[in-house]
Amino acid sequence: MIIIGERINGMFKDIGLAIREHDPKPLQEWAAKQKAGGAHYLDVNTGPNSEDQTVDLPWMVNVLKECTDLPLAIDTTNYDAMEAALEAYGKPGALINSIGCEQEKIDRVFPMAVKYQADVVCLCINKAGIPKSAEDRVAMAMEFVANAEAYGLQPDQLWIDPIILPVNVAQEHAIEALETIRQIKMISNPPPKTTVGLSNVSQKSPHRSIINRTFAVMAMTAGLDSAICDANDEALVDAIATARVILNKDIYCDSYAKVFRQR
Repeated sequence: MIIIGERINGMFKDIGLAIREHDPKPLQEWAAKQKAGGAHYLDVNTGPNSEDQTVDLPWMVNVLKECTDLPLAIDTTNYDAMEAALEAYGKPGALINSIGCEQEKIDRVFPMAVKYQADVVCLCINKAGIPKSAEDRVAMAMEFVANAEAYGLQPDQLWIDPIILPVNVAQEHAIEALETIRQIKMISNPPPKTTVGLSNVSQKSPHRSIINRTFAVMAMTAGLDSAICDANDEALVDAIATARVILNKDIYCDSYAKVFRQR
């Protein structure tokens, strides 16, 4: 289970201010905190208030590249900024976050993934919106896989996100997202990876932590490979580490949660 730390995002006030002032310290501090918490990747997002993402996003990448060895999930739908950030990253292993299931976006981003040896988060959404059924979501996943083959990407370079909506307003979507994750594991060999924006499931609920933890463990039993989430929610990370032991993904030891964080 790959944890993608969500905290280096300009929507948070401290990171937004750091981006405006090009102050590296908050980014460096959160990179260290999230790694200690158990993050395996760091999501990097300017947020909506950047005056020029083609400047700010590469700056963020350069700051993080100098202070952490964790790979970066470069999070933007501005694909000029994405390419500038990938150029700044300058090595294989980045995660492009993200594209929807629209041919013009696939044609723009998949060549970048090949050029920079990056993986791609692929969202089960198109111009018509987020489908309600697992069947329609899986059809989009299959479209991504077919395009990957055409561009020379392997299916497991794709991280399919079925998209989870807040359970307090779209409760019926959660079970469809779980079924999507199950079915995605059967569409190719090797299968695509799967991911979710975990905090979306609890948005605007007063019970965020327990909802996030419960959905994460349920999704892991369906085959979830990763989540963009709060790497410093200790109870969440403990639940993920415990689920990996129970699912026989990790060998049990009394300090299994500590071992999980140190990997």
